[in-house]
Amino acid sequence: MWYKNSGEFKSAMGHEVAGVWYPRVTKILDIKSKPGLEHFWKEMDSFASAQDVTNKSAAQGSLVHETIQGLVTGKLVAIPKEIEPSISAFQKFNEIRGIAFHPDFIERSLWSLRHRYSGTIDALATIDGKFGVLDIKTSTGFFPEYNLQTAAYVSALQEFSIKRTLSLPCDIETRWILRVNQHQVCRRCGATLREKGGRSKIRTGFQNGKKNSHPACTNGAHEWGALEGDVELKEFPYHYNDMKAFIAAKILWEWENGYWLKQVGYLN
Repeated sequence: MWYKNSGEFKSAMGHEVAGVWYPRVTKILDIKSKPGLEHFWKEMDSFASAQDVTNKSAAQGSLVHETIQGLVTGKLVAIPKEIEPSISAFQKFNEIRGIAFHPDFIERSLWSLRHRYSGTIDALATIDGKFGVLDIKTSTGFFPEYNLQTAAYVSALQEFSIKRTLSLPCDIETRWILRVNQHQVCRRCGATLREKGGRSKIRTGFQNGKKNSHPACTNGAHEWGALEGDVELKEFPYHYNDMKAFIAAKILWEWENGYWLKQVGYLN
């Protein structure tokens, strides 16, 4: 991609910490192939319609993040009707699971002096007595790039200087991904309907990882139930190989953006 000038590149790809510019983890990971995203773009009628759905989906995802983060920090939060099933499912889930969020480390910026990148964590949390990174996703599943992203966060927070600067209460031990989603289920065949960003997607054959016992409805004759939320928490305790993959992606990203990185002094 081309930019008008180095200032535009710096703004789009990273931000400054104490006067030093670092590329963002999420921008670095744009270099990685994402088959699911590529399939989505192929399904859309045009670039404009795909971009519109992407922007609306991102806004909805941000709304879920902001609402959950407000609730867990004790704020009085009005729950938007369009995401109420997701939020209600999260609240019920957390009553049972007991995730302890650390208010001082929600939407907190971090950076790595060792590998020279930056990012923003959704939260630091304690679960089952372990302290770690918690990343919130509003997707239908868990994707490999999530592991690379959270590995980069864990690695940065384990650097002594960063831990000291951010005043972490203890060492980072692990990481989790909290998936918060909502959908409708067909009463006849068990297919699921997910609407996000103004786009409807029907998935047949499987529900919650299990094969449906009923044959798929023909000619779109589904009988959709009420909108319901679903929440899933997964721990990924080992990050060494994921971090190796992230560094490899960063090297490729630096090669791809070498011209601009030299312009801003990052590769000098």
